[in-house]
Amino acid sequence: MKRSSRNWWTASTVSADPMLGPVFNPVVEDWNHHKALMTSFWSTVALRTAQYRGNPLAKHQPLGIGKVHFERWLALWRETTREVLTDPESAELMIGYAERIGYGMRVGLGINDHVRRRDRNPAHG
Repeated sequence: MKRSSRNWWTASTVSADPMLGPVFNPVVEDWNHHKALMTSFWSTVALRTAQYRGNPLAKHQPLGIGKVHFERWLALWRETTREVLTDPESAELMIGYAERIGYGMRVGLGINDHVRRRDRNPAHG
């Protein structure tokens, strides 16, 4: 997990990406620390290590990110995960985790096409 997370951050690189870099570079003061944090996050997600302690939704709320940022991040994630994890089943598992987490983040940030039940027009069900 450590290898794939570190490779993802250095291979794709969010910091160098023309769309994602301008969003994250101003708020990530130490990319090495952030890499370690992301390693603990993905270790907790995939391996259930319980190493990560934090609130990703709260951290992303003030950044002004939109659906296009999530789409770009997921494209980088998919590409790099398939390069780093040579076992296709493991790669697709990690991609699935990222897609579900991304969906939840978009819903939580209010930038998804998902319509909550309570927001539906009662006349239309």
